[in-house]
Amino acid sequence: MGATIIEKIIRKNTGIQDAKANDIVTVNVDRVMIHDIFIPFVADKFEEMGFTKLWDPEKVVLIYDHLVPASQVDDTRHFRIGNAFVKKYGMKNIHRSDGICHQLMTEAGYVKPGDIVFGTDSHTTTYGCVGAFSSGIGYTEMASILGTGELWVKIPETIKVTIHGTLPKNVTSKDIILRLIGDLGADGATYKALEFAGDTVEHMTVASRMTIANMAIEAGAKCALFSPDEKTAEYCEIDLTDAERDLVGDADATYVRELVYQAEELVPVLACPSQVDNIKPTSELAGTKIDQVFIGSCTNGRLEDLQRAAAILKGHKVAPFVKLIVTPASRKIYRQASEDGTLKVLCEAGAVITHPGCGLCCGRAGGILTDGERVVATNNRNFLGRMGTSKVEIFLASPVTAAACAIAGEIVTPE
Repeated sequence: MGATIIEKIIRKNTGIQDAKANDIVTVNVDRVMIHDIFIPFVADKFEEMGFTKLWDPEKVVLIYDHLVPASQVDDTRHFRIGNAFVKKYGMKNIHRSDGICHQLMTEAGYVKPGDIVFGTDSHTTTYGCVGAFSSGIGYTEMASILGTGELWVKIPETIKVTIHGTLPKNVTSKDIILRLIGDLGADGATYKALEFAGDTVEHMTVASRMTIANMAIEAGAKCALFSPDEKTAEYCEIDLTDAERDLVGDADATYVRELVYQAEELVPVLACPSQVDNIKPTSELAGTKIDQVFIGSCTNGRLEDLQRAAAILKGHKVAPFVKLIVTPASRKIYRQASEDGTLKVLCEAGAVITHPGCGLCCGRAGGILTDGERVVATNNRNFLGRMGTSKVEIFLASPVTAAACAIAGEIVTPE
């Protein structure tokens, strides 16, 4: 019997050659990520458990991204506790203002194909874009890993998603994952692995795969997995090993469900307030007035996202009384977008360019809204109160659609 990608990763990590879905195994963790919101709780729990040293300081990454720049007085407490923890336990990999954790984990080379990685954020599923098993955990589990380097997991069953064909103009990977979440439902992949395949996926950039992997959690998935290929190798700056090339779902692997899409049939869509699985074609919502547009986050703050938005905005101006906020996902992306002229185009159109970080996505610094306002945003969640008060309406879209809406001052299709 063949194996799914997640089964192959677990087998290599544990040495259990017949490991299969629903088995409970203890894995050896390759890397962990803690962000600024959780570091106080992780630090307290770590010492409460009686640990006196980290299992491997080189494998721990601490990233300040949700709370930078500080927007509330208590934010600085997280920085003080984090800095003290770093000094006390000899941590080496610290990012105090370099960008969003999920962007940095792959961009900075912390995650490689076949790795097992955990982070204190639900969107840790993002690293499946390079063929890693990555998933979000709580601070108690994280503290345990910091002391032992291990974690027990139940091997997820797998849902296979195959996409064939060429995407129409202005349809992006964001539209794909929104459509999938709408079809599965917000709990339709709970504790499942989503495995992506097909020639559409093969032609995607790693950045586009990141968008899909990032939002897999919005259907409840434990992880999302893409087979490593030459694009992965180039992005990770490695030569793929035979084991890494073998991270492909076997033809006779067992899947609990299979979904097949034809790319040419996909259209731009929006997730409507206030559920991420409330998906509608953008054309059905045309004419809905908006107050703000946000382009950024760990979902769609990469260079190709900013470039696509700039291509729509070039030669146009943001509609009167509409605010366009653009937040690159990392300092590197900010620099690249500056050097290639992307930021200039965005600025000339009337965008506000912010410091790299989570910002508006998590309702912190950078443009929160108030009662009765509507925002079209490229991030991953549109829950009540996510970006301001509970009476803010959040529509999730691709950067292409978001940019078009910014020009029109209302929801429109990119055309």
